[in-house]
Amino acid sequence: MSQQKRPKAVIVGGSIAGVSCAHTLISAGWDVVVLEKAYEPPTGSPTGAGLGLDPLAQRLIQSWIKQPQLLHDSTLPLTIDQNQVTNSEKKVSWTLTRDEEFNFRAAYWADLHGLLYKALSPHIFLWGHLLLSFSVSSDKKSVKVKAKVLQTGETIEIVGDLLVAADGCLSSIRGSFLPDLKLRYSGYCAWRGVLDFSGNEHSETIRGIREAYPELGKCLYFDLAPGTHTVIYELLKKKLNWVWYINQPEPQLKGSSMTMKVSNDMIQKMHQEAEKTWGPALVRVIQETKEPFVNVIYDSDPLERLFWDNVVLVGDAAHPTTPHGLRSTNMSLLDAAVLGSCLDKWGGDKLELALQEYQSIRLPVVSKQVSHSRRMGRLKQGLVLEDRLPFDPKAASSEDCDELQQKNMPFFAGRQ
Repeated sequence: MSQQKRPKAVIVGGSIAGVSCAHTLISAGWDVVVLEKAYEPPTGSPTGAGLGLDPLAQRLIQSWIKQPQLLHDSTLPLTIDQNQVTNSEKKVSWTLTRDEEFNFRAAYWADLHGLLYKALSPHIFLWGHLLLSFSVSSDKKSVKVKAKVLQTGETIEIVGDLLVAADGCLSSIRGSFLPDLKLRYSGYCAWRGVLDFSGNEHSETIRGIREAYPELGKCLYFDLAPGTHTVIYELLKKKLNWVWYINQPEPQLKGSSMTMKVSNDMIQKMHQEAEKTWGPALVRVIQETKEPFVNVIYDSDPLERLFWDNVVLVGDAAHPTTPHGLRSTNMSLLDAAVLGSCLDKWGGDKLELALQEYQSIRLPVVSKQVSHSRRMGRLKQGLVLEDRLPFDPKAASSEDCDELQQKNMPFFAGRQ
């Protein structure tokens, strides 16, 4: 490849999937440019977002960054996966399942993105650039991308050998090939937030939540009640990440965001409902969280293909999924690793073979994981499933409860 012109990839989307692909394609000998409509790299947000990294994802990230120890230093262990049930009337909880061989790590989204981004040369990123269109050449050898520079309004063109669609679950690139594909509403939304308790480590709220959930800092807690469930786990920097899933009709969203605008009245009603459903310790955490927000939960039926000519889908563009199997980020990281490996193996002159191999490796895996994540969500929310009665955590048998565990995810990578 050193004696030939280096192939060039245009990556649309500067989130974790896009940044990960930049790492692996550069390692495979490709020139890379990343287009991102945001004006600058993310530095965090008041609401924040937590995620869990499986052992394989951890190893991949450590192989891409210059100081692997930084991943360990910026995450907390999740060595236990526990499902429990809460009886709000009696203010008691009991364990349904417990897996002590869970080897994930809890990361703050912006911290993980920063680790990956800072390990790359900043000149490959074009921040504040909005994709307008793309076209594949008649000989299928190149792709031309048009983008708008948001700061100036001018239009630029970039020609590359490969277009990588890392533009999220509402991917416009995917939509150009699959215009009839619609995301599927799950039947529920998620209230979520991050409680920053720095400076308040010994408050009544934090003492109470640590008593109710004594293994915060190493345990991923799923708390179930009939027709609903929550997730809570600790993040670095004195933060608690919580999510509460609520069955409801599909809300009407504006624009392209999956986040619903909430009013103070909505937050007050949510607080009141929490008091009826959860134990007092979790209720206090929810009520003291500043700026909670609502995510509307969608996925899509698994796709039948992941590439067309020299355009390939990665991350949420390739497999919109519900969050219950902790798969979205982990799938994105592995997409990037497999794509880079296939391009390295076949080289730029055999792009179709490389993309065929990428698709043949990833499609069976992500299809099963998307479907299983959907099932886990419906199970925990007490929604209808074709092969069983709705799950009732207060009356469930041990066999029923086994289905709740993360380790049942197809191709589970939660063991070292």
